[in-house]
Amino acid sequence: MRDYLTILGAGLAGSEAAWQAAERGVCVVLYEMRPVKPTPAHKTDHCAELVCSNSLGNNQSPSAPYLLKEELRKFNSLVIDAGDTHAVPAGAALAVDRELFSKKITEQLLKHPNITLIREEVTEIPSEGPVIVATGPLTSPRLSESISRLIGQEYLYFYDAISPIVDANTINYDKTFFASRYDKGTDDYLNCPLSEGQYYSLVNELKNGEKVPFKSFEKPIYFEGCMPVEELAMRGDKTLAFGPLKPVGLLHPETREKFYAIVQLRHENKEGTAFNLVGFQTKLTYPEQKRVIRLIPGLENVEFFRFGAIHRNTYINAPDVLSCELDLKKNSGIYFAGQIIGVEGYVESVSMGLLAALSAVKRIKGEVYSTPPVDTALGSLLKYVTETRRQSFQPMNINYGLFQVQEMKIRNKRERNKKIELKALDSLAQWMETINGELVK
Repeated sequence: MRDYLTILGAGLAGSEAAWQAAERGVCVVLYEMRPVKPTPAHKTDHCAELVCSNSLGNNQSPSAPYLLKEELRKFNSLVIDAGDTHAVPAGAALAVDRELFSKKITEQLLKHPNITLIREEVTEIPSEGPVIVATGPLTSPRLSESISRLIGQEYLYFYDAISPIVDANTINYDKTFFASRYDKGTDDYLNCPLSEGQYYSLVNELKNGEKVPFKSFEKPIYFEGCMPVEELAMRGDKTLAFGPLKPVGLLHPETREKFYAIVQLRHENKEGTAFNLVGFQTKLTYPEQKRVIRLIPGLENVEFFRFGAIHRNTYINAPDVLSCELDLKKNSGIYFAGQIIGVEGYVESVSMGLLAALSAVKRIKGEVYSTPPVDTALGSLLKYVTETRRQSFQPMNINYGLFQVQEMKIRNKRERNKKIELKALDSLAQWMETINGELVK
């Protein structure tokens, strides 16, 4: 076994894993194939580039996404620190300036004395560990084949869609208004209100608009948390009005008028020059995106910085092949982390990178590693990806439904979630004392 750690992939999980190991005195060789070999979704050569959304999820207590971020903050997470540093207005969510966010992470990795970043494609899993495979859902075909041979199973997959980004200077603000749902937080979202007639016209165009076709051998399987907007429209004319276009809790700040539906836009950068259409992931062709989105009040003449797109994501059947330490049951010391193991969401990927690194570091140092308690967000998510019934395994975001604790019996939702949160943070602190020692702050 080598006395250094190899990490494949400098996405969110790989970047966090490299940082955590390096901060614990372990030398890390971090491989990233971009820009030598591009992917269908990435646009830069930055580490930890965000491709689907600039939001890291809910950042208000008591919620499971907030708790997971708080647990990562306790570990001085590189990714969450970059998110906090380069946050943009987004109500209760932690949204970030994509460019500044990934740039900061890249700079921190490059200047760390224990990290060597190598820009080249790795096509075979190193035979000797410890190694962390964090190549994400867009793993290159040749490395995918290597992984498939190693684990002895075919990949599972789903299709992921991304939302368009539009030029803020081309929006008609006379037809829109800034507000957050239920007046929570500051007025960070730009709202495009729709009458009943406008809503059903939009739904009809989404259903009938030209889509990018799948190849003949591909079966469309979507992750429910990131469905293309036109797929939601096909489920029923009112689906969008009860989903991403729901108007509940959003009144015009001056007239207090209610609307039948609302399309929300969120800041894409700190300067406020770009907006992301919330919940508008789409596989419409580019010309159709222009035509259909310009039917939305206020966006009649909008210009696009980026069109929506769809790409195939892959993940392994983690409960079948991974131990509770995230290494292979049959190849101890070869770890997997991030979306490739079936966690869905940026912060969830980061958390698995953290846990894989902690275990690998203990292995390198010849020390005993204990997994996080199941009453923490880290522990509950780890339990899901390593112990879920294999036949029903699907990508999963962090949520309180994963917590198997007595507090779940409390009927008052806020009271229940707050107690789960406080208990989790207390358990985390005790666990950190056993595995983190002098690094605890």
